[in-house]
Amino acid sequence: PKPQISHDNMELRTLGNTGLKLSSVGFGASPLGNVFGPVSDKDANASVREAFRLGINFFDTSPYYGGTVSEKALGKALKALGVPRSEYIVSTKCGRYVEGFDFSAERVTRSIDESLARLQLDYVDILQCHDIEFGSLDQIVTETIPALQKLKEAGKIRFIGITGLPLEVFSYVLDRVPPGTVDVILSYCHHSINDSTLEDLLPYLKSKGVGVISASPLAMGLLTESGPPEWHPASPELKAACKAAAAYCKENEKNISKLAMQYSLSNKDISSVLVGMNSVEQVEINVTAATELSTVGKDEKALSEIQDILKPVKNQTWPSGIQQR
Repeated sequence: PKPQISHDNMELRTLGNTGLKLSSVGFGASPLGNVFGPVSDKDANASVREAFRLGINFFDTSPYYGGTVSEKALGKALKALGVPRSEYIVSTKCGRYVEGFDFSAERVTRSIDESLARLQLDYVDILQCHDIEFGSLDQIVTETIPALQKLKEAGKIRFIGITGLPLEVFSYVLDRVPPGTVDVILSYCHHSINDSTLEDLLPYLKSKGVGVISASPLAMGLLTESGPPEWHPASPELKAACKAAAAYCKENEKNISKLAMQYSLSNKDISSVLVGMNSVEQVEINVTAATELSTVGKDEKALSEIQDILKPVKNQTWPSGIQQR
C-alpha cells in the first residue's frame, strides 16, 4: 500500500545556526514567474496551498524569476493561505534582475523594499545574493554583505545567504567575511544523481556554521522523462546519458524524477531540497517521493542502475552563464 501523504510525514531539518526548521522539500517558486510556461493565479494559489497543507513550509523566489512575476504570485498565494506569518519561511534574492546584475549597496537596499511590497510581507526570513559568480566577489564581501547586515538590523530580513553555480564561490566569500555573517548557501545542480560534488563541501560549510539548501535535484530537467529544455547548457554526451537513464526507468516502471528527488533528499546535512513546482500534481509527486523515502526507504537497485548509466558523465558540469533557472 502507498504511504498516506500527510502533513505529519514531512521531515523538518534545522538550517545551520539559524534556528529555522525547513521542510526537507522546499517550494521553488520560479515556475510561478511563468518561466516554464504560463501559470494562472488559480494554479499558483492551489499549488502553494497544497504544498503548505502537505507540510512544505519553505518557499523560495527571486525578483529575477519572470521579471518580478514570481514574487507577486507567491505573495498573493501566501496571503490567500490566511495563516500566521510565523508558519512559513520565505527566501528571496537580490543582485540579479531582468535588467542585469547589480550588487551595489544602494541597489540591494532598494531591492528588499521592492520585494517586500511584491510579496506583501514585512520581512523575509532569508535574503540571498543571487548568482554571485556574475558579480565581483570582492564587492559581495566588502559592500553587498555589509549592506545586508544593515537590513538584518533593521528587521527587514532575518538571515543572509549567497547563491551560485560554481562551488568555489562559496569558500571564496566565506573565507573573507567574519564568522556568522553569512548564514546559508544555496547551491544548485551539484547534489543530484549525475553530480554529487556538493557533498565534498559539506564538512567545510558545517565548520563555518553555514546552512545548506540544494536546488534543482532534477538537474534543470535532465533527470525527467520529458528531458531538458532547449537551452539546457549540458553537453550532448551528458544529455544522452540522462536520456538513457530516463528510458531505463520507464522500461522498469520507475520514475526517474522521483528517484532523483529521493537521492537528493537522502543527505540529512542538506536542510532542504528546492524543486520548482507550478501545479498541485507536481507538489504531490515531490511530497510522495519524500514520504516514501522516510517510510519505505529509497529504491537502491534502481538508483545503482541509473548511477551505472551515468558513471561516464559523473560530475560533468557546464560553464556558468546560460542557466535560466
